[in-house]
Amino acid sequence: AALLAKWNPAINLVSKATLPQLWTRHMADSAQLLDLADPAAARWADLGTGGGFPGLVVAILAAEKRPGLRVTCVESDRRKATFLQNVARETGVDVAVDCARIESLTPLNADVVSARALAPLDQLVGLAQRHLAPGGTALFLKGTGHASEVEAALAHWTFRLDTIPSRTDPGSAILKIGSITRV
Repeated sequence: AALLAKWNPAINLVSKATLPQLWTRHMADSAQLLDLADPAAARWADLGTGGGFPGLVVAILAAEKRPGLRVTCVESDRRKATFLQNVARETGVDVAVDCARIESLTPLNADVVSARALAPLDQLVGLAQRHLAPGGTALFLKGTGHASEVEAALAHWTFRLDTIPSRTDPGSAILKIGSITRV
């Protein structure tokens, strides 16, 4: 948290208005994903990690709870990727940081793909499909408009969906998606 507060003025990792709620709005929101993933998952890819949410939080928690889980944070903004690498070094957490466009990466073959505040669900499903291993699951943190995003995505995709209420925001949800196929 101290590193985020230090770097935030220079590279806008999170909205300045949300800094007072850093632990509930960002950290706890991200932390709830780890328990929703298959315990046998070995590879986790977080797309558009930005200030570390949820990927870096998952990696830090996994170091203790699931030491075999390998987390990759994908962030195209060089400054944010440098921040992520710095936090990993200072905390000693084992996490890979790929500074690249999600679309240009070789498929990551991840058991879990996550994203938060990155893109509409219709786009996220396509990005996840490319990087998920067969049988893998996507976990997307979504706000109050999640139902309309699901409806829009179903115009282009079919998928298995579990909508899980967020523990940190009553109007938000975690969309747990698998078996993705383009219509």
